[in-house]
Amino acid sequence: MHGHSADNQERFMRLFMKSEPELLRYILASIPIVADAREVLQETASALWRKMDAYDPALPFTPCACRFASNEIRAFLRREHRQRRWLDEDVAELLQVHQEKHVAALPAQVDHLRECLEALPPAQHELLRRYYFEELTVESIAGALNRTTDAVYKSMQRSREALADCVRRKEAASA
Repeated sequence: MHGHSADNQERFMRLFMKSEPELLRYILASIPIVADAREVLQETASALWRKMDAYDPALPFTPCACRFASNEIRAFLRREHRQRRWLDEDVAELLQVHQEKHVAALPAQVDHLRECLEALPPAQHELLRRYYFEELTVESIAGALNRTTDAVYKSMQRSREALADCVRRKEAASA
């Protein structure tokens, strides 16, 4: 098989289209946000297409595609993790303050955050602490808690939303 001929392209499209629903389900297990999962699906398609010459047609395509997807999932989570880390620095800083139990003259928001953190269910509080304060990855937290990364992702999302809502409510009340 030399180069990407029109035949190859067509064969690739057929194989990919057929495995796409299963691939997307596979990606969604690690990346529950559909828009993000679709982005990873695109990256997976590109990676597969680049390596199409090495594909042995005797092998089932979907498991092979899933291996490519799992590399793209890891790359995405690393990127997203770094980005989100950066976006959430304010939360991290507030948690650090919370951790150190500084009660001295702090901006009201930190007080709100501390109260909101205390109000979170212990499991949610613990999750945020591990992620922001101990800087553990979602994967390692999932392992430690014996849960799937998907479940941890969803809990993190809920915990962060609950925290943000609580802080917003307190700010509105004190305004």
